[in-house]
Amino acid sequence: MTLFQAIILAIIEGITEFLPISSTAHMKFANPLIGVSATPFSDMFEIVIQLAAILSVVTLFWQKFFDIKRLNFYIKLLIAVVPALVFGALLKKHIDAALSNIVFISCVMIGGGIILLFIDNFFNKNEIKTEEAIGPKTSFIIGCFQVLSIVFPGLSRSAATIIGGMSQKLTRSVAAEFSFFLAVPTMFAASAKSLLDVYKESPEVLVKDNMLTLAVGGVVAYVVALIVIKFFITYLQKNGFKVFGYYRILLGAAVLVAHFVFGKM
Repeated sequence: MTLFQAIILAIIEGITEFLPISSTAHMKFANPLIGVSATPFSDMFEIVIQLAAILSVVTLFWQKFFDIKRLNFYIKLLIAVVPALVFGALLKKHIDAALSNIVFISCVMIGGGIILLFIDNFFNKNEIKTEEAIGPKTSFIIGCFQVLSIVFPGLSRSAATIIGGMSQKLTRSVAAEFSFFLAVPTMFAASAKSLLDVYKESPEVLVKDNMLTLAVGGVVAYVVALIVIKFFITYLQKNGFKVFGYYRILLGAAVLVAHFVFGKM
């Protein structure tokens, strides 16, 4: 992977991480277009720059993340992240196979888009208007929704957890905010696991040039995500999910056409 390719992927990651359109799908779609092949380093890169993008949440909400008096906040995140850790480990082979299947990811993109077209009508009685009002049960249910994004790459972690929050009567903005919080421990765990796997199975990947590429990609993803997250929360407060639903459907269909008709992707 060249530095230019890394920057392109990092920009894509930063833009798409917090939107309900699946950053994983976008990077998988972009890889063949910019000449990135699947290697231990590229696989690790895609996971670690997701963590870099998600660290923008810590920057924007640092008062909540570093307030040790709010023990309940950490407990809720711990409860919510457990399902992903368990099922991520149990279903690793399925997940790896799904991540390499462009057709599967495209179909999930389309299916998720259809859901987003109607999600505002499904859950229109949103009563929980602050993160503090979220209880342990709701945290666990949102965590279970997050599992769906792991089992079905292309669904979007943010989409799954926001929908999970809205199903528990969270407002769109509160559901999005909790989704952002939950991303931090989730991606810390995923990145640590990816780095450990590479260290054990492909230690030759951890060379100076690759680490520089990873660092640059991380910084770019972080900066772009910092801008996007502010936009997304403001947008959700005033609008629904339909525009993201239409986008997902169009992109997923376009990739399927490129794959089956033109032999690309």
